[in-house]
Amino acid sequence: MISKNIYEQAIFNAIKKGATIISKDVAAAFERAIEKESRPAAKEGLEKTYDSIRMSAKLGNPACPDTGWPIFYFKVGNECQLEGGMMALEEATRNAVRRATKEGYLRATMKHPLTGYDPGDNVGDNVPNFTYQFVPGADLEVTYVAKGGGSECFGGTRHRVVAFADGIKGIEKFVIDSFVEATRSGGICPPNVLGIGIGGTANIAANLAKEAACLRTVGSCNPDPQFHQIEKDLYEALNSLGVGIMGIGGDTSVLGVNVEYAYTHIAGICVAISSNCMVARRGSFRVCADGTIEEMDSPNWFEGR
Repeated sequence: MISKNIYEQAIFNAIKKGATIISKDVAAAFERAIEKESRPAAKEGLEKTYDSIRMSAKLGNPACPDTGWPIFYFKVGNECQLEGGMMALEEATRNAVRRATKEGYLRATMKHPLTGYDPGDNVGDNVPNFTYQFVPGADLEVTYVAKGGGSECFGGTRHRVVAFADGIKGIEKFVIDSFVEATRSGGICPPNVLGIGIGGTANIAANLAKEAACLRTVGSCNPDPQFHQIEKDLYEALNSLGVGIMGIGGDTSVLGVNVEYAYTHIAGICVAISSNCMVARRGSFRVCADGTIEEMDSPNWFEGR
């Protein structure tokens, strides 16, 4: 049985890593963008941003002053035994969020939506937020994602129903139009990792878009050739817009485009986008059945599908 102290420490580790250190795939995407950038101002912007991110990792400071919503994804083995069960896992997560806020890895940004009441520890109704996937085995995998306020609130999340008759062209037009409008708002901090959810109900499409943006590694592709082609087409189209870093103009407007899908109703195709900030913060750890904690390079969320 995995003790509560062990998995609570793993959750805290995921928050600390996600808040201060960008993942290897995101760092590689930054380096590719810097290498190919042809506009001096954009190249300088990318280089200085990348230097700042690396300095944050060195000093153990948050990679962005907006530490975002505390969102957690758990892959739970079917034979996994947790001290206290699933309710204790959620309580341990709240404890880890409180600790991370107290120690300065998270800012206290979570407030009551109407009164503005601030608990001061990023813990309240439905926050932190939990998503579960149950898989074979006896291990527990935790991924922490920091979804920034700009990428979520200021146009970075959008939804529409596309008619079957409009097909792929209708889907792609919605995505491009939405990205342009979101960029104009100034809140989504391009170049982004853009997640797209296609199919299902509105909330299924939105959840898939968020998972695609936050949990897919940059440079990965959907295994279905049709959806992979959409990823490629949109990656080229969005980068051809010349938005560049923070909208100043440049060769890289998106670091990656990730598409996930669900079967849908014949009435129409729900499509959603979810934009993730250029720092694309996440941290993943595995807690083995024997209590060993292992750091993971990838959230491993879509593997085995």
